[in-house]
Amino acid sequence: MSLCAAIFAHEEERRIGACLASLPLDRADIEFHVLVNGSSDKTVELARQVSAGRSNIFVHDLHPGGKSRTWNRFLFDIWDGRHDVMIFLDGDAEIAPGSLDSLAETLARDPEANAASGMPLNGRNHPVYQAQLRSERGLFGDLYALRGDFLRRMRARGIRLPDDLIGDDGLIAALAATDLQDESHWDRARVVPCENAGFHCEPVKALHPRTWRMQYRRMINYSVRHFQNRIISDIMRGEGPERLPERLAALYPAYLSRFRVRRSVKTAWFDFLALKRMAGK
Repeated sequence: MSLCAAIFAHEEERRIGACLASLPLDRADIEFHVLVNGSSDKTVELARQVSAGRSNIFVHDLHPGGKSRTWNRFLFDIWDGRHDVMIFLDGDAEIAPGSLDSLAETLARDPEANAASGMPLNGRNHPVYQAQLRSERGLFGDLYALRGDFLRRMRARGIRLPDDLIGDDGLIAALAATDLQDESHWDRARVVPCENAGFHCEPVKALHPRTWRMQYRRMINYSVRHFQNRIISDIMRGEGPERLPERLAALYPAYLSRFRVRRSVKTAWFDFLALKRMAGK
């Protein structure tokens, strides 16, 4: 079984070294692609230092940035399409030993599955997130695997993620569960949790100003993602994934009048800011 790994990295000079060190880079049977997207820091330089002299590690300096845009570029322009299993991970995650093989073995054991999910291994709420992955059969963008045949079919039909989509994992999980069809074909069994694959994220430093700034921006993005998901659900309930637009922003004018700030103290302010951003104000 042939494996390939795509590592998405945006401004990750602090974390990319630890991420790459956690991977079995000495495995000549695994191809690694470091997808540095829209970065202006030293991520590319550091990744190239690690890849020097290794024929199975490729570093791509891609502009403009954006994870979904980069995901599309990898699938349609970079990947040669020959691998049995494609593993996706984020450049700020540290991957537990044996995870890549475990994800591949999970898909091999279940020929009906299109995707396998890795488990979060740290953070205050990680047991809750693990339980959700088991019950809801979703994916975390930090670590998941897709069957090569699924990706080849996706490429052949020209199904792309919208370039401005925030978060690849929700839509990828939906495409895997529906087997690239509309929502009426949803089958949760097509996304399988992998108990022996996992990742560690950087611990949150609650009192650090950088953490607060990052979390504030993240909460706005989460709200934008909430409203984007409502648009995507409409598409998936209707004509299906081949009707996904190049950019979701093209559909905002048709939807913004329907959207309202949620009545929750946790989300209301961020929903307000998200809707302002989506309206271009």
